[in-house]
Amino acid sequence: MHMSDALLSPGVGASFCVISGGAVAYCARKLGDREETASVKVPLMGVLGAFVFAGQMINFSIPGTGSSGHIGGGMLLTMLLGPYAAFITMSCILIIQALLFADGGVLALGANIFNMGAWPCFLGWLIYRAIAGRNPTPGRLRAASLLGVVLCLELGALGVTVQTVLSGRSELPLGPFAAMMLGIHLPIGLMEGLATAAVVAYVHRLRPSIIESLFEPASGRAEASTLKPVLLSLGAAAVLTAGVLSWFASGRPDGLEYSVAKISGHEELPLRGRVTRRLAQLQEKTALLPDYGFRAEAEGETAGGDEAWPSPSAGTTFAGLVGAFATLIMAALAGGLFFSLRPGEAAK
Repeated sequence: MHMSDALLSPGVGASFCVISGGAVAYCARKLGDREETASVKVPLMGVLGAFVFAGQMINFSIPGTGSSGHIGGGMLLTMLLGPYAAFITMSCILIIQALLFADGGVLALGANIFNMGAWPCFLGWLIYRAIAGRNPTPGRLRAASLLGVVLCLELGALGVTVQTVLSGRSELPLGPFAAMMLGIHLPIGLMEGLATAAVVAYVHRLRPSIIESLFEPASGRAEASTLKPVLLSLGAAAVLTAGVLSWFASGRPDGLEYSVAKISGHEELPLRGRVTRRLAQLQEKTALLPDYGFRAEAEGETAGGDEAWPSPSAGTTFAGLVGAFATLIMAALAGGLFFSLRPGEAAK
């Protein structure tokens, strides 16, 4: 559900950049106020960021539609990190994707962070607390995962349609576009909900105090020395997914691309305005691995993306590993920086 710059006007795009930037600043402050230790939270932010980045590379086909979808990962991050660290981690993922891989526009970065981060990290957190609570059971974790993912993904999809209407994209009228977006993202949400429930259940079995520490931060202090199994297993899964399983991702258009094509009759909408075109030119320079591959591969691809299963590519493996590592470093550095700004540290 990564929006391209073609869907937004400069005013709407800039407004959501301000909104999302303010939310990151708020989360940074709240993260610094928490009693958790950086030795627990920072490694988890890095590894989970890499894991979600890798997971987003795996598009799965939606039967009977000619479309595909991938996990968003926001609810997973929230259930394992809490809302503030999750939102910062998701922001790092989307920044890396936009600047290094041209996945989502630069102008649209704030809107993408809001749509894919704000709903699962804040509303999803409330859903998680209401259903799972301080003593989560496997059944409650599954229910929280499914309901949280589906509801927040649908709200994110609805947000995309509202943002395009506010941007004056008359090719995408609100009613039909919203109906298409909500319909196509429902099965995507169900699949992501099941995947989220499986990963959270795994972590809960392996180290239940990681989840418990979200409600009792001080309990996380005892976990710094016992994170190794979680970090190693999820890190290995991120490497395997980004480096190998990404070969088998569906080449069909994702839910947003599919909906835009069905409603507008065009696979891609043209860029409008000098600001939008300038930002697109900037992204061409920063995106060293466009479309998750070597630049020569991207330039040689034919338009349309109608291959159900693209051929394995060394460029895909390289891009996946680079992206996962870059996300790990950026999320961990962001977490370490924000914990270092804790107001009470200087007085201790």
